Amino acid sequence: MESISNLAGRQWVSSQMDFSTKAGLTKIEAIKNGRCLRCNARAYAKLPSGKTYCRTCIGLGRIVEGDYLIRNKQKINFSIKANGGLTWKGELTSLQAKISRKLIENYINGQDSLVHAVTGAGKTEMLFPLIAHCLAEGKRCCLSTPRIDVVNELYPRFQNAFSEIKIGKYHGSEYQEPGLEQLTICTTHQLLKFFHAFDLLVIDEADSFPYVHNSELHFAAENAINDKGQRVYLTATPTKDLLASVEKGKLQKLKLKRRFHGNLLPVPKEKLFLRPFLHQNKINVNLIKDIIKVVEAGHPLLLFVPRVDQINLYIDALKKEPKLSKIEISGVHANDTDRIKKVGKFRAGKTRLLVTTTILERGVTFNHVWVIVVQADDKIYSASSLVQIAGRVGRDKTDSSGLVLFCYHKYTNSIRNAMKQIREMNK
Repeated sequence: MESISNLAGRQWVSSQMDFSTKAGLTKIEAIKNGRCLRCNARAYAKLPSGKTYCRTCIGLGRIVEGDYLIRNKQKINFSIKANGGLTWKGELTSLQAKISRKLIENYINGQDSLVHAVTGAGKTEMLFPLIAHCLAEGKRCCLSTPRIDVVNELYPRFQNAFSEIKIGKYHGSEYQEPGLEQLTICTTHQLLKFFHAFDLLVIDEADSFPYVHNSELHFAAENAINDKGQRVYLTATPTKDLLASVEKGKLQKLKLKRRFHGNLLPVPKEKLFLRPFLHQNKINVNLIKDIIKVVEAGHPLLLFVPRVDQINLYIDALKKEPKLSKIEISGVHANDTDRIKKVGKFRAGKTRLLVTTTILERGVTFNHVWVIVVQADDKIYSASSLVQIAGRVGRDKTDSSGLVLFCYHKYTNSIRNAMKQIREMNK
């Protein structure tokens, strides 16, 4: 292995026995007592040879009984840069600055933190001083999030804010050779490749699928940080387990109820529909009227639908509407190979109407966008996801309001709780 230092803080699989002879490397059985030690899942599947293997983390390379996990525990001394390489010249609001100072204080005191802040509060900017403090000490930091789209959104922002620091970017849709970066931005799945690497680990969108309620990814997050490292969780909708940790004193909750521009969250409008939203390739007449109103008002529209197979059905029906014939309409979902390109066109204003699944419910910012949720009563929409979807609207300080419309046949607890949460944060 040519540059073993580039793999400091990482772990990988090998069937070879001799890696421990290299300086700084250790090896352990990859599967022990029927459990995978990379992701902690039970290894139950069997090969024709009779050996067990782990199906849970197979996407990162198959682990078979008899393999080894090689871990590089080298300690790296990073060069010290003034202010941790932070070159951002922006200013925090007084409320943001208060949270930011408390995050640094907690980090110094060895206290993990939960930042409960409304969507659009400027959580990313509040992190800058904390991360700069960590990097200024020559330590290593990771910002991890469940969604690839959020990684792609955060990376250029951190490149601009920390222009003197080399930043690693890792997710499953864009292969990068492992590098030794002081600051890493990655998906939570990529944490399975690290072991005791980081002094500070930030989990953004901690309530989001696939991280939420995923014991393997929680195990990866525990392993990725060193014994003295600190954790920060960011979310607009804390999960029960995070709140339980607050109650036990494991986390200190820092709450911010205002967006960075000081305005309230848009309160969604609710609309009951008695007839189907889409029938015989025609969109419900009342729904199409609402869609046209958004387009005629000059706003880009995110139209959320519950299922991937509904996207093209809605696009075909929308394109038959004469009043929408002059605008570009597209659709996007998690497995769309052109996802990044399509989201970029929507952000640039070339696509005016984007039909999407919950893949765009959080972590992405579009100027002046309005939102309509079709079948908001579908079980795919939790209260958390509906709050996040509503949070796409009104993020620009020059356009802090806008339409969020929940369309439903049956008024569900998820809709009710989402409305309740939004109103409570607006108090």
